[in-house]
Amino acid sequence: MKRLSILFLFLFTLIFCTCNTTKKVEEIFIVSLNSRQIEIGEIEAQFNPPLSLGTLKKENVKVLYFPQEDAVCLQYKHEFVTYHQFWSAHGRRTFAAALAKYNEDYDARNLNAKGGRRTRSTYGSVKGYLIWQMFSFTVQARANMNLGMGYEFKERSPYFTINQGVAEYREEISRDNNKNSPIIALYFTRAQAAELAALFDPAFLRELGSPGGNNIPIDPYRDNY
Repeated sequence: MKRLSILFLFLFTLIFCTCNTTKKVEEIFIVSLNSRQIEIGEIEAQFNPPLSLGTLKKENVKVLYFPQEDAVCLQYKHEFVTYHQFWSAHGRRTFAAALAKYNEDYDARNLNAKGGRRTRSTYGSVKGYLIWQMFSFTVQARANMNLGMGYEFKERSPYFTINQGVAEYREEISRDNNKNSPIIALYFTRAQAAELAALFDPAFLRELGSPGGNNIPIDPYRDNY
């Protein structure tokens, strides 16, 4: 009996250690605005108007590449706040797969027109990084958040969507500066989404980040204030 108890304890310990060592460790993804950055293009996207009253509003979105972190930034202004939405290499691959699936469903007429906001992340989500700030002299909040990919019907037309989840900024020095970002949906036509996918292309970004590529530093707040 004693020998069986020792054997049971050994097997339990082995299983427990194996489960812990095989547990997936989530990659930490952060970006600094002080890193070298390259402006690689500008695309268009649609946003909900204030209080979601009225039709979608088209805005320009600046796209920048940060070679040191291998991150692509979508920089846009929404309701007087400037957002820097960062995508990792894994996130960009997931975006490409999500867009391909959306195009398949679009062509096959498999999109659910009554899904509402529930379909905004139907093609998956990834971890992103967000930096947001109202003015250059106010607190620069930053935190990880989820980026969902899906679609939503607006005015009877389907749009591919990026659903920017809540980012929670917590400051150790002063809790008065703690803040949460709002949930923001970016709406893309198929042509607009294809333009973004082209800027996410890994071969294109590798060439930019090479020593002979474009290495002109960009002021992230140029023309924003």
